[in-house]
Amino acid sequence: MTTWTPDPSFYPSPRMAMKASPETLAYVAAFDPNRKTPDAIAVVDVDPKSKSYAQIVGSTAMPNAGDELHHFGWNACSSCLCPNAPHAHTERRYLVVPGLRSSRIHILDTKADPKKPKIVKVVEPTEVAEKVGYTRPHTVHCGPEGIYVAALGNREGKGPGGVFLMDAETFDVRGQWEVDRGPQHFAYDAWWHLGHDTLVTSEWGTPDIFENGLIPEVLLGAKYGRRLHFWDLHKRKHLQTIDFGDKYQLVFELRPAHDPTKAYGFVNCVVSLENLSSSIWTWYKDGDKWAVKKVVEIPAEPAAEDQLPPLLKGFKAVPPLVTDIDLSMDDKYLYVACWGTGDLQQYDVSDPFNPKLAGKVRIGGIVSKASHPGAKNGALSGGPQMVEISRDGKRVYFTNSLYGAIDPQFYPDGIEGWMVKLDAKPEGGIAFDEKFFVRWPAPHRPHQVRLEGGDCSSDSYCYP
Repeated sequence: MTTWTPDPSFYPSPRMAMKASPETLAYVAAFDPNRKTPDAIAVVDVDPKSKSYAQIVGSTAMPNAGDELHHFGWNACSSCLCPNAPHAHTERRYLVVPGLRSSRIHILDTKADPKKPKIVKVVEPTEVAEKVGYTRPHTVHCGPEGIYVAALGNREGKGPGGVFLMDAETFDVRGQWEVDRGPQHFAYDAWWHLGHDTLVTSEWGTPDIFENGLIPEVLLGAKYGRRLHFWDLHKRKHLQTIDFGDKYQLVFELRPAHDPTKAYGFVNCVVSLENLSSSIWTWYKDGDKWAVKKVVEIPAEPAAEDQLPPLLKGFKAVPPLVTDIDLSMDDKYLYVACWGTGDLQQYDVSDPFNPKLAGKVRIGGIVSKASHPGAKNGALSGGPQMVEISRDGKRVYFTNSLYGAIDPQFYPDGIEGWMVKLDAKPEGGIAFDEKFFVRWPAPHRPHQVRLEGGDCSSDSYCYP
């Protein structure tokens, strides 16, 4: 697994990573919401010069049904070049693929045939629970010291959730990451500022309050996650909590600046209980403490009651439901997925405290059901959900399914899976690639996308 020279997909800085060759393959987690057919990692051809462009050209099925593949990541990435924990001769070769519902973790080798990843190891949930006391592994990041995995529940499916480490070469489960968790109870995403020795975590909820769908009483009671937690990355100790307030629910995706000298990042709040809006917040270093500022609010759109799912009829509006965001490698553009309304928005965040809308497309949506130039029918279900950006910032990929138990709460007529691609202009502005529309074969739905050689949400850097 080691090489004499560093993996060519590792770059010491985001500036250098932007000069990497374009990706030719995308790996996509695909799950069966009915949990009857094994989930799979699908391989999509994203090379415009290829005859099989915008087609699924490979698929690796999991050995069991019911995993609910969700988020996954690489075993190693550019952080292996960091001076504090160098692993320069490790390869970006293996995909680490958890099942969010089963708590089973699959290791897939992409080296021999990138279009046919091979399962080389399966870590059973009993091993994870025994060694770290966690279940429901959610987020995977390659980083200093190994593979970081954020898990949403304890061994009983309640709280607290937290972070654990896996060995990047043997894939052994090492142990629980936290030395002192302080008041942290809920978990969701975990990311870091390597240049500031800080780890950040966000909140969703424990499995008992999300695994069968969002519970209206819990949501309206403001009992889902609404906090950010800041940690000493080296000492593994909790430092600070920021509470967004009880009208904000579901504080999700963390996107720190790629430049390690910058001490700020972006996080999305899915819904406001006050007006159904979604919001984007910037966290930043304020003296010796961290602070947050709401920098974007996206309003709900009025809608006729008969157009809405039961969960929303009384509100007579479509919430944007911003469920994912992603930040371009140059820290200039933030992409915002509005799963409810169907918008994918591009913001210029050159000034992270004053984002400016630079581009927007609409596809799917609870009411709009907007189509795509490459689609054969007129109305599409689902909406922009998991977003991934190429390293050079010129291509943006996204899929349309959120979570098996939550999809039917907002799209009761069902979701037919799709994946699309946008072309992004350096000066701002986005447009659909009309030749790229991947209709997902039933019963699977697509979720997270990872790009060959790395992407804008897989790697972290120690040099600017």
